[in-house]
Amino acid sequence: MLQSHPSNSQPNDNGTHPTGEEYPTGKGSVDILEELNRLEDLILYGLRVPLTGRTLVDEDKLIEQIDFIRISLPTIFQEAATILQQKDEVLLEAEEYGQQVIEIAQAKRAQILAESDIIKQAEQEAEQLRRQVQQECEAMMQATLMEIDQKRRTCQQELDELRQNAIAQAQTIETGADEYADSVLEGIEQDLKDMLRIITNGRQQLQHDVPPQRNSHFPKKK
Repeated sequence: MLQSHPSNSQPNDNGTHPTGEEYPTGKGSVDILEELNRLEDLILYGLRVPLTGRTLVDEDKLIEQIDFIRISLPTIFQEAATILQQKDEVLLEAEEYGQQVIEIAQAKRAQILAESDIIKQAEQEAEQLRRQVQQECEAMMQATLMEIDQKRRTCQQELDELRQNAIAQAQTIETGADEYADSVLEGIEQDLKDMLRIITNGRQQLQHDVPPQRNSHFPKKK
C-alpha cells in the first residue's frame, strides 16, 4: 500500500470528499498519497464475491474518489510548480549570494595584494633609506677621520715648527749669551790691559823720577 502523510483533507460527514466546486481556486491542502490510499482501500476492502476472487466496489464512491483526485491534481501540480519556483528563486538568491561572496572575496584579495604591495614598497623604501643613511654615516665617519688625521698632522707640523723655533731661539739666545759674555770679558780684559799699562807707565815714571841713592832702599824686583 502507498504510504502517506497525514492529510488536512478529511471526508465529509457522509463519508465523501468535497467536490471540485469546493476547491474552485485550488487553495486546499491535499495529500495525493493519502487520497490514492483511500482509492486503494475502496478496491481492496470491498465486498468479496465467494469463489470468484473478485471484489464488489461501490461504483459511486470509486468514481467520487477518482474525481476528487482528478480535481486535486491541478492544485498539487500548482503547489509543485510553486515549490519549484521557490526552489529556483532560492537557487537564484543563493547564486547571487555566492556571486556577492566571490566578488567580496576577490575585492578582499585585491585589497590584500594591494596592501602587500604597499608593505613591500614600504619595506623596500625603508631598506633603501637605511642603506642611504648607512652610506651617509660611513661617509661622514670617513670625512671625520680624515679631518682628524689632517688636524693631527697640522698640529704635529705646528709642534715641530714650534720645537724647531724654540731650538733656534735657544741657540740664538745661547749664541748671544756667549757673545755677550765674550764681549764683557773682552771689555774687562781690555780694561785690565789698560790698567796694567797705566800701572806699568806709572812705575816707569816713578823709576825715572826717583834719585839713584834712594833706589837702594827698595828691594829689587825679581
